[in-house]
Amino acid sequence: MTWTCTAFHGTDIVAQGPVRDVVGALHARFAERGDDGVLVFDDRTGRAVDFDLTGTAADAQTALERHPLWPKPDAPPSAGRGRPRLGVVGREVSLLPRHWAWLEVQKGSASATLRRLVEAAIKADVGSGGHREGVDRAHRFLWTLAGDLPGFEEASRALYAGDREGFAARTADWPADVRAYADRLLAGDGD
Repeated sequence: MTWTCTAFHGTDIVAQGPVRDVVGALHARFAERGDDGVLVFDDRTGRAVDFDLTGTAADAQTALERHPLWPKPDAPPSAGRGRPRLGVVGREVSLLPRHWAWLEVQKGSASATLRRLVEAAIKADVGSGGHREGVDRAHRFLWTLAGDLPGFEEASRALYAGDREGFAARTADWPADVRAYADRLLAGDGD
């Protein structure tokens, strides 16, 4: 999956797409005069991210590869606990005694029961369209960029209540790029 982000100068989108392209566009446009007022958001999370735009365009691209969020190459599977060929990874799980007691009386092993519970939760979340993740993603973005816009608190309440019409009504007077990006994060288009 390609890491994508969206850059705003004030409330206007000035670059969006694969992170390399965005960093290149921002370096070309803002490196000389500084990046005052530029905020970049990770499309997967809605969080603001910082990039080093100092030096040449090549320096900015090199710095990008050292960024903590830069995708790391997949490590080869290690031999050890679990079933590596199946993708099973052994880790520690901390539960309360009553949880362990419940697991002990379930059909199959504790690991198998936990896997079934996790799979059921994943299916339930997919069925909801990842609604909560989209809301959280959009709210992170809005908190950072739109927190001072009129009606922000009311819009946030509508957002968390799942009232899309109310959210749209309360943000109707906001800048178009802010509204469009919030809608995109809600829909999960950055995934």
